[in-house]
Amino acid sequence: MTENNDPLAVVCLRLNYTFQKPGLLRLALTHPSYAHEHPEEGGEEHHNQRLEFLGDAVLDFLVAAWLYREYPDFSEGPLTRLRSTLVRTQSLAQLSLDLGLDAALRLGRGEEDSGGRQRHANLCDALEATAGALYLDGGLETVWARFAPWFAQEAAAILEKETYLDAKSRFQEWAQAEFGITPAYHIVGESGPDHEKVFMAQVMLDIHIAGEGEGPSKRAAEQDAARNALAHVANEHTWKHGQWIE
Repeated sequence: MTENNDPLAVVCLRLNYTFQKPGLLRLALTHPSYAHEHPEEGGEEHHNQRLEFLGDAVLDFLVAAWLYREYPDFSEGPLTRLRSTLVRTQSLAQLSLDLGLDAALRLGRGEEDSGGRQRHANLCDALEATAGALYLDGGLETVWARFAPWFAQEAAAILEKETYLDAKSRFQEWAQAEFGITPAYHIVGESGPDHEKVFMAQVMLDIHIAGEGEGPSKRAAEQDAARNALAHVANEHTWKHGQWIE
C-alpha cells in the first residue's frame, strides 16, 4: 500500500488500523485553538483534551504492564524511571511524528502561524488523544498492538544508551539498600593510542574492590565495572568482609 495525500488516511495507514468511528481520530487531532475558531463544528469543547486525558492513562497502564512482564529483574524504582522516560513529552512527540500526526493536526490560525505543528506539547497531546481514540474504538489490545513495537524499540535504545538507568545506578541502589554504602569509582589505567584508548576502572565498596571493568571511555569503563559487580549479585554471591563469597 502507498500513502496518499490525506493526512488522516496516512495516520490510519501507519497505524494499520481502520476506525469504526472515524470521527474519533478527527477529534483526537483537533487542537483547542481550532475548536475556538470553528464553533460551527461543535464549539469550544469539540477538541482533543478529553481524549488526551484518557489516552494518557491508557498508555501509562499499558507501558507499565509491558515493562513489568518484559523486565522481571527490575525493581519498582527502575521500572518507574523507565516508564517515565518512555512516556515523557519528548518520546511521545517523536512517536507522533513517526505516525504523521503533525501533518494531520487541526490547528487554529494563530497556533499554526506560531509553529504549533512542531510544538512537542501539541504532538504529545495528539499522540495521547489518538491512544484514547484507539481505546474507545477497539479496546486495549488494539492500542497496544499498534504501539508495542515502537515502545519495545525505544526501551532497547534507552537501555543501550544507558540514558534511563545504567549499571552504576543499579549497583548503587543495591549497595545502598544492602549496606547503606555509595560505591566509588576510580580509573586505574589506560592503554592504546589516542584514537583507540581503553580505560580500566574499579568500583569500590569502602576500601575494597567490588568490580573491575574496561571500555573506550572512562564512563564506559565505570559502567563495565558496575556490570561485573552486578553479575555477582545476579549469581547470588554475598558481599562479606570486603569480598564476594559464593
